[in-house]
Amino acid sequence: MQLTSLIPPQVNLADGCFTAPDVQHKSTLLGSLAGIFADHHSWQAMPAEFAVYSVEMLPFALQEGELLVGTTHLQPGKVGNEFFMTRGHFHQRREQAEFYFGLRGSGLLLLQHQGGDCTLEQVFTGSVHHIPPFTAHRLINTGDHILSALAVWSAIAGHDYSALQPQGFKLRIFADGAGWRAEAQYE
Repeated sequence: MQLTSLIPPQVNLADGCFTAPDVQHKSTLLGSLAGIFADHHSWQAMPAEFAVYSVEMLPFALQEGELLVGTTHLQPGKVGNEFFMTRGHFHQRREQAEFYFGLRGSGLLLLQHQGGDCTLEQVFTGSVHHIPPFTAHRLINTGDHILSALAVWSAIAGHDYSALQPQGFKLRIFADGAGWRAEAQYE
């Protein structure tokens, strides 16, 4: 028997950045988030090339039984009075769950169950979040620093952004003094 000793990929738990060959990076620019924020005029007045959030992922095969791991880094800021957020999505394979782990910053995880009920969970360093099957999810940065969360999900889950259109998520999160408030957008 021949034994091989490898140094595995690493994640810096303070900032969520990976140390590994072939880390995949993707940024989502403000200009690509049309229709996501309530204040369309404020959104249009902001620089379209601003990266609202970025995702880095370790490369793994997209096959049944495989898990993917990645970190989302969501910038602090607002469009009008609404906090920066990720686009949010259901999984294409609705029965697939996911886990988020808060690494730095502070914010919220908005969960919208397929039946329409919503839940807000506080995200902070060390928080652990189970995203059940049949649940859309979105990160919202309510803090003054980058919000980073590590995610682990099934490689076959996929992303379905169109399922929430045209209405979007039922809840929006707005600044309210030094805190935040949730507003229902429809029933």
